[in-house]
Amino acid sequence: MSDAPDLDTFLSDAHAFLDASASRRGESRFVWGEGDDRVGVLEEKSPEQERAEVAAAKEWKAKEFDAGFGWITGPSEYGGRALPRDYDRAYRELAAKYDTPSTTPFGISLGMVAPTILAHGIPEVRERYLRGMYRGEVIGCQLFSEPIAGSDLAGIQTRAVRDGDEWVLTGQKVWTSNAQYSDIGEIITRTSPDKPKHKGLTMFLVDMRVPGVEVRPLRQMTGGASFNEVFFEEVRVHDSHRLGDVDEGWTVALTTLMNERAAIGGGGAGVGTMSMTRFLEMARHFGLADDPLVRQGLADVYIRMSVAHYTNLRAMAKIRAGQLPGPEMSIAKLALTQNMQRVAQLVSDMLGPRLAADSGEWGTYAFGEFVLGVPGMRVAGGTDEVMRNIVGERVLGLPKEPKVTA
Repeated sequence: MSDAPDLDTFLSDAHAFLDASASRRGESRFVWGEGDDRVGVLEEKSPEQERAEVAAAKEWKAKEFDAGFGWITGPSEYGGRALPRDYDRAYRELAAKYDTPSTTPFGISLGMVAPTILAHGIPEVRERYLRGMYRGEVIGCQLFSEPIAGSDLAGIQTRAVRDGDEWVLTGQKVWTSNAQYSDIGEIITRTSPDKPKHKGLTMFLVDMRVPGVEVRPLRQMTGGASFNEVFFEEVRVHDSHRLGDVDEGWTVALTTLMNERAAIGGGGAGVGTMSMTRFLEMARHFGLADDPLVRQGLADVYIRMSVAHYTNLRAMAKIRAGQLPGPEMSIAKLALTQNMQRVAQLVSDMLGPRLAADSGEWGTYAFGEFVLGVPGMRVAGGTDEVMRNIVGERVLGLPKEPKVTA
């Protein structure tokens, strides 16, 4: 750290890089009836659009990494600059002012998988993957949920059987985002079926390109296929690619889950980027600005979104201070999905039949994609019910739910 640049010098270098690599964003103002009216929880793209986005994201990440801004806080031995988190925050705030390619394809890879590799992988695995992940050459996905074990991850059935220095994986995962273009996957498996279900789990990194791995897209009611089911048929993984100790995968999973909830809850998943101006203009356009129930709904959404924002700032400050995400991140995830539900209800109340009938009118039917996407977000990263249990038991210290007896 003795040769680290001061923050002013760092930002000056960042300015020079961004000025040379991207154009500044112009000021934008929402005007009802102008621009693209599409509103969705997840951006549903065609395969061609998706390939183009991934290619542009990879090109940008490589350029950013080579300039020294790809992994600002990361350990230097794995390609990072080992600078304080304040530097990373300052760069992100500056980069947001420039028109750069979307890095959405790396959200899970760098927000969930890479931190788990750093925390639980052996040095050789960290060296093999982390540099490439932050340079955009390697994309990772998360292979947790199964058809009969969604939020109850401890109930998974995918098996890993040891065979010398390798493990043989067989089973099925579901609701896996980005599996269709991922290079590696972080997979939780059952290695000791005779142990209690939270025991006997082991985590691995699996090559998504080897024989025996099959990715099938899942079509959702939004019309898109952002998620996948993934089948593993006797897929071999070397023991060096085990994350953490054998049968201690639950501890490793918690690292990923806390980062996942921080990423989902802090990111906003579409709601955080939606200006209240859009809802106010919708109310005015349809003559509902003086309707007391609509006004009450607008005020409620505004207050709750503001409270969630400030709560997230506190949580992000904790993470920037070097502390790991804790159970408090379940609050952020729960607040996000509850606010999404309130927005969906408010929009439904204002639009009425316009939401379900495509009349071609701007800003109406387009909101259907958002409304249909909300239920999925209430499941992703842990259901609302699971989040409430975590908040009640691990944050508030309330008694645990009674166990179901036979």
